[in-house]
Amino acid sequence: MDAPDLKDDFYLNLLDWSSQNILSVGLGSNVYLWSAGTCNVTKLCSVGPYDSVTSVGWLEKGTHLAVGTNNGFIQVWDVARGKRVRNLSGHTNRISALSWTSSLLASGSRDREIHLHDVRTPAGITSKLLGHRQEVCGLKWSPNGQQLASGGNDNKLIVWDKVGNAPVHKFDDHCAAVKALAWSPHQSGLLVSGGGTADKRICFRNTNTGVTLSSHDTGSQVCNLAWATTANELVSTHGYSQNQVVVWKYPTMTPLATLTGHTFRVLYLALSPDGQTIVTGAGDETLRFWNVFSKSSSPQESESALNAFSQIR
Repeated sequence: MDAPDLKDDFYLNLLDWSSQNILSVGLGSNVYLWSAGTCNVTKLCSVGPYDSVTSVGWLEKGTHLAVGTNNGFIQVWDVARGKRVRNLSGHTNRISALSWTSSLLASGSRDREIHLHDVRTPAGITSKLLGHRQEVCGLKWSPNGQQLASGGNDNKLIVWDKVGNAPVHKFDDHCAAVKALAWSPHQSGLLVSGGGTADKRICFRNTNTGVTLSSHDTGSQVCNLAWATTANELVSTHGYSQNQVVVWKYPTMTPLATLTGHTFRVLYLALSPDGQTIVTGAGDETLRFWNVFSKSSSPQESESALNAFSQIR
């Protein structure tokens, strides 16, 4: 299953799976869509010969896709119509991370800024969040949309309040870039973060109190995190040096499965809307689907999904 031009860049976010069961992937200057229902692959757009895709993010309803580019622009696409409906500017460098809550889109950039865009208004940028000193590479809104978590190449994790756009908590205990972020769907205010090569830890925070609850050394660069929706489990993907995918039981952090197959860092991760399947992407220019949270069987690679995505060339 080939994914040519899938970049081997730790700071980018090039995979996202919509609530309508459509997977988006940024390959070079193009965005492709794969429908899990029909297994059809279509090209949504190209950002041009002198630009490239650096992040993708679905609106919660799954109707619109935001595409961040290397030149610092954001395109918002109405996917059903195949039409670009907004161009958002303001950043001065590449857009590394995107996250939606309702009609509010957060974008993080190498220019160290986070911009909030209300796509219902013509003005675009509604506010700027300034707190990172290096590239913002991780962004995730909380499930209730009231808090935004951001991680940066400055090793900082910041939690922002949607009301007032002010920092609520700042955590500086990671020793490397913080890209991997995930909010628990089971416990309000429970945020997990992962650190890069010099850190290798997964840390759990209570953002209601600002307390770090625990940390776990994984022995490998943490690239992505996602919670299971039906069980108190989570999955992490890793880079240097083991390039593996690990399923954990929370809060004991007992490893339930270790999945291997990628030959480069597993930089990209998305969870299916039914909560059972993940797709991973790596610098080896492959995408792999895994039935990680399936109740009927142990985690395994889904051959049908792999074959379906082999149409991307």
